[in-house]
Amino acid sequence: MKYQYNPPSIVKNIFNNFLWNSQTSKVLLTFDDGPTPNITSTILKELDKHSIKSIFFCVGQNLEKFPSLAKEILAAGHEIGNHTQNHQRITRQNKSEVINSIHSVQAFLEDTLDYRIKYFRPPHGRFTIYLNSVLKEQKLKNVMWSLLTYDYKNDLNIVKFALAKYLTNNAIVVLHDSIKSKDIIIDSINLFVEEINKKEYQIGNPTECLKQFF
Repeated sequence: MKYQYNPPSIVKNIFNNFLWNSQTSKVLLTFDDGPTPNITSTILKELDKHSIKSIFFCVGQNLEKFPSLAKEILAAGHEIGNHTQNHQRITRQNKSEVINSIHSVQAFLEDTLDYRIKYFRPPHGRFTIYLNSVLKEQKLKNVMWSLLTYDYKNDLNIVKFALAKYLTNNAIVVLHDSIKSKDIIIDSINLFVEEINKKEYQIGNPTECLKQFF
């Protein structure tokens, strides 16, 4: 069951050029799939209450539809990561399609907000052997995770179990900025903070948790 929440060590060792854990003894909280109207702003307010800085791995088409939300994310001191243009599994695309998808997100934020994305996360955590070479060309680092909370199942008990059982002091944790998790996202963030305090861990920011790569 553990591997449903935390990828197995053999996978991490084989793909050791990907980031699976925080590079310090602090926990990094991340959000996938946004930005999403009426959800992103709510998340940002909750993070501000707890003085948490995060990475939002955003889908290109959502950034294009809601550029004001991208501005909100950056204005609040968070990072934006690349989560492909259309959230398609890159294992179902050819290399050229993957390159174009990633580049589209990079170009949009550079052109509209003068912001260079540094981090990438593949949709659904699925990746190909050639992904690293593609990301190297784009000057991106692949940030995976060591704790998937399954908040998108919209069941707070699952999130509570994942955090209580598998949260470690150097974890990269995934929550979602999406319709699927909107009913429990605030409670999920609060559970995360509660578990951090209970285990006497610290929450880090993207710069310190991923510091050795930039």
